Amino acid sequence: MPFKPTDSATLSTGIKIPVIANGSWAPSTGNARAEAKDWTLTALKAGYRHIDTAQGYGTENSVGLAIKESGLKREEVFITTKLPFTDHDNVQQSFNESLENLGVDYVDLYLLHWPQFIRFDGTESRENAKAISSPTFSEVWFEIEKIFEQKKAKAIGVSNFSIKNLEILLKSAKVVPAANQVELHPYLAQNELREYCRSKGIVVVAYAPSGYSQVRNDPVIGQIAQEHNVTPNQVILGWHLARETVVVPKSQDVRRQRDNITLPVLSEDDVKKIDALDRGERICNKPDESGLVWGWSMEQLGW
Repeated sequence: MPFKPTDSATLSTGIKIPVIANGSWAPSTGNARAEAKDWTLTALKAGYRHIDTAQGYGTENSVGLAIKESGLKREEVFITTKLPFTDHDNVQQSFNESLENLGVDYVDLYLLHWPQFIRFDGTESRENAKAISSPTFSEVWFEIEKIFEQKKAKAIGVSNFSIKNLEILLKSAKVVPAANQVELHPYLAQNELREYCRSKGIVVVAYAPSGYSQVRNDPVIGQIAQEHNVTPNQVILGWHLARETVVVPKSQDVRRQRDNITLPVLSEDDVKKIDALDRGERICNKPDESGLVWGWSMEQLGW
């Protein structure tokens, strides 16, 4: 049976998370963030029941409007949003702003978007991101746990956390993160991290799941796509689900949105061929010329 957008995994809190989300990142240029309402609405009409956003994307308001316009009940849509890495010293107020932006009184999953706390020196670019030492991500997590205790988030988790930083976090955490959203695609399979998270009951969620055109154009992916009479992107998303990973593809195009929830069931041989493409290569969030990723070194990130 092919995968359906309503298929779900179970988080440690007992709630169901639909395994395919439509992402809502949008550039800050023009009206892109306001236009996210339209393509979020088409995703919901296509059958998506999980929308992934973040305060840092500037699209929470658009997502909230799309859900209202869809006619779906609040409980029918799983909403993931995230704490910006500029708000680590102001968690409660930032979370309340997210609720206000979305027009809801709770979210299904609230993520600590990055382990590092930063300020921008000038424009909001990676090169101008300056790390601040306090509060630590463990202290920030303590504040996020309060949101979970208040039942304003049905589950809480992290994003961009390595094994190294998860181990630091778990030394003091009262609540084990329910999910860890990370860059994950065939060129960055994250096998050790996946196994570690599984051992702790943490569901892995993949962002940039296709690896963009760099991975989609790989001849191995192309050959499998041809054999299944589907697109390379559908093959890659099918690979993720075969590995029990929740995926967050993002498309504004109605046809591609439908493709992203109409996925082939790959054979064990197909999965092994794609597994072999792993080269530990980051494409979405790779270090800048100074070796930093949003103000932190690869060593600090545990990457």
